Amino acid sequence: MSLRDLVRQESVAGMSPEQRLAQLRSLRLYFQRPEQPGFFVSQTVEGPVVPVFTSWERLALFAGACEWASTTAEDLVELLPEGVRALVDPLGPRPFLLDTEAMEETAELRGE
Repeated sequence: MSLRDLVRQESVAGMSPEQRLAQLRSLRLYFQRPEQPGFFVSQTVEGPVVPVFTSWERLALFAGACEWASTTAEDLVELLPEGVRALVDPLGPRPFLLDTEAMEETAELRGE
């Protein structure tokens, strides 16, 4: 673990759940872009997911040279088809499912 990763991990650990969610909402995510508008959806035992990445380098490690796009996590939640979740950094050291329900609930509370 690099010093940068350690500092980031410690700063996130000290945040309230609301602060972590606010930071997550603005996170830029990268994904493989299909020829037609939409997402590449993978079927898993846990349901359909779209692999997304926190950097284009991580995307390249996953998909190789490919067409790609990026958006914020907040916008991604609005763009995903119903019932499809985002799997962030599936080959990384700490993959996680994007909590779309929590992000949608806070957007509703903010009146969006």
